[in-house]
Amino acid sequence: METTQSRPQAQPGAFTAFARFVLCGGGVGLASSLAVAALASRTPWALANALVTVAGTVLSTELHARFTFGAGGRATWRQHAQSAASAAGAYALTCGAMLLLQQSTQSPGLVLEQAVYLSASALAGVARFAVLRLVVFARTRTRTRTRSAGAVRPVTVTRTSAATALCRAA
Repeated sequence: METTQSRPQAQPGAFTAFARFVLCGGGVGLASSLAVAALASRTPWALANALVTVAGTVLSTELHARFTFGAGGRATWRQHAQSAASAAGAYALTCGAMLLLQQSTQSPGLVLEQAVYLSASALAGVARFAVLRLVVFARTRTRTRTRSAGAVRPVTVTRTSAATALCRAA
């Protein structure tokens, strides 16, 4: 795996990036569910789930680097680690929501369980998208600023705050 990226492409807008995020994440999620079912017939389910989760996270990080966020190449080791951390955070959020449901409701029905799980998953997905876009795959941008004397010099603009970046993206 490369540790550096190729030349960066233009970063897509927030809507385009989110649509790509959903497409890539949904595709990997669907493939993962099929892979877990197939692998679980030969190994314990927990092991199958762990292996598929790791493979799915690596694959989706590569897809997000190359396609979703226009990074222009393979994901770096740092991006893989940050993406894995955001996936772990999403997992913790969904587990926490389900635990809270189990603690607060004696016998939740299937519909309520699914509503809570899917709501938590959607919230986690939006949060993960924001982290990947604003932190993991954010790039330093170079702009040209004109001085009053007419001289042009490049100005490096580093990562902006999350609020500023979201306002610009909208």
